[in-house]
Amino acid sequence: MKILGIETSCDETAIAILDIEENEDGMSVKILANEILSQIELHRPYGGVFPNLAKREHEKNLEPILHKAMIAAGFLEATERDGASPSDSPAGEYAYSKKAAAIGAIAVTQGPGLEPCLWTGITFAKKLAEKWNVPLIPANHMEGHIVAALLKKGRGENEFVFAAPEYPSLALLISGGHTEIVLMREFGKYEIVGKTRDDAVGECFDKSARLLGLPYPGGPEISKLAAEARKENLKLDIELPRPMLDADNLDFSFSGLKTAVLYATKDRKLSPDDIKKFAREIEEAITDVLIGKMEKAIEKYSAESLVAGGGVIANTFIRSALQKLADSYDIPLYLPHTSHATDNALMIALAAYFKRKNIHEKDFGAEGNLRIG
Repeated sequence: MKILGIETSCDETAIAILDIEENEDGMSVKILANEILSQIELHRPYGGVFPNLAKREHEKNLEPILHKAMIAAGFLEATERDGASPSDSPAGEYAYSKKAAAIGAIAVTQGPGLEPCLWTGITFAKKLAEKWNVPLIPANHMEGHIVAALLKKGRGENEFVFAAPEYPSLALLISGGHTEIVLMREFGKYEIVGKTRDDAVGECFDKSARLLGLPYPGGPEISKLAAEARKENLKLDIELPRPMLDADNLDFSFSGLKTAVLYATKDRKLSPDDIKKFAREIEEAITDVLIGKMEKAIEKYSAESLVAGGGVIANTFIRSALQKLADSYDIPLYLPHTSHATDNALMIALAAYFKRKNIHEKDFGAEGNLRIG
């Protein structure tokens, strides 16, 4: 089955086309196209994502990215317009009426995310599904991050195999808007057993970076400087708090850490080395909390495997710490390929594939606060 995925939940406009095949040996996934256009440079002056600007960019870019994906998948020559007039197209340019027969279904992010952005992708997907006369499947963005982590490299280029985790399994989802621990007792059944009570981990990284005078997005900047601090053996002379680390639950809170950074840096002239020291301490404080909570969750639910996903899982220090944790319990850890960690459409197509037989609702809308499970 060939399935086209559309992702517009935040500031990446993404379209992917997967060729999925199941047989007695399992499930293989070939990525025919995986096109992503980031808006980071546009939002950098705002220090975060400006929703209406992101929406306009999605509206402008969806059609060209679809065209690029169709070419990458081999469904269209670079010079073809498939005989379509602009009025035939769902968004104003190309219709691909002859080539669309190759696509068996269209998937689109329903939520969570920024609702103006989500609606842009959903509206585009509905028109395209109607034009091509194929099923349209809404997907949960967070479930997409889980299934993306379960893709393991196959033999050929852009070929992967899907590996279901050992159960019960615990998924740590960390991004700019989410921090949660999800229990999976079987595939596709989710229960949130821990979540942030205020800031998400990615939000904490970004806001702390801003206090250090670092550009948006702050997470990668802190990670880079923290690595330099370790290499140069630079360490901050104070210890930042590890919020809720000792609490008898699996919830998180990162607002206190952000506030501690504010007061620790206030009226203090920071040298380049000082910024590196703060970056290291911030990253290590966040990682200590994540690992501490996951260790409690492993003990409580006797987890047989760990899964991690979301944009923040691209952080190499956190990935390494999670691997050490999994090794200490002698259980497998499933991590996404670094190129699949940030928001993308292949995870949306894959998540929708597993829901394809249970979707009956056609008139769905965007749900900015959509939960997993």
